[in-house]
Amino acid sequence: MEFLSKDEWLRKRKKKRQITAGIIFGTAAVLLIILFVLLIQSIIGLFTENAPTGEGGQSSAQAADVFQMEELSEAVDLLEGVTIEEMFLTPNEYSRPQTPMEEVTGIAIHYVGNPGTTALNNRNYFNSLAESKETSASSHYVIGLEGEVIQCIPLDEISYATKQANYYTISIECCHPDESGVFNEATYESLVKLTAWLCHQYGLGREDILRHYDVTGKECPLYYVRHEDAWEQFKDDVMNYLEAGTAAV
Repeated sequence: MEFLSKDEWLRKRKKKRQITAGIIFGTAAVLLIILFVLLIQSIIGLFTENAPTGEGGQSSAQAADVFQMEELSEAVDLLEGVTIEEMFLTPNEYSRPQTPMEEVTGIAIHYVGNPGTTALNNRNYFNSLAESKETSASSHYVIGLEGEVIQCIPLDEISYATKQANYYTISIECCHPDESGVFNEATYESLVKLTAWLCHQYGLGREDILRHYDVTGKECPLYYVRHEDAWEQFKDDVMNYLEAGTAAV
């Protein structure tokens, strides 16, 4: 048997107490951390449970996203009878700079200003600017005299059509048969349907449909600048078509 002196016995006893205290302190710290984590999870769960929910127990934001995607897929019927051909311009600084479109808050309507030309003519003109460099111009869509639609620019990029509004508008150029700038029936029908579809896709309303003129003061589209009643009727036609189309969804 080992006999310890009083001092050695006291030192060992002190060391043992320190070890025991350390274990107790460490255990308490771990328990506090666990309790803190559980408390945070409970608070988060409380807010999640109290948040408005959609179908299937999703939050309102998640439900809205799902609803919008379902609506958009079904809303393709709004383009019934409209043929859209993707003929994207070659990326270049004069007609397709590939600048990201951060947000769409408007649809800008234009006329090409070249009576009798086709959608392909105007699309090719925009594309030729990469070489001619004579000006900067383009549009997301061009609607032809037979109602055909050519998409020149992806919808997540800006076009060069409406000056300062390029950064928040989707632009639509329309062909016309004569100098008056009046759109024929086929062009008009495609324009109404395409505008309605875009309004639905981006959650836009009547006040978000713009003329080039409304942004810069340029007489474009010419007929709708000189005939306000026809412009108001066009917007009515878009909204009526949109309402009828989405009501069936």
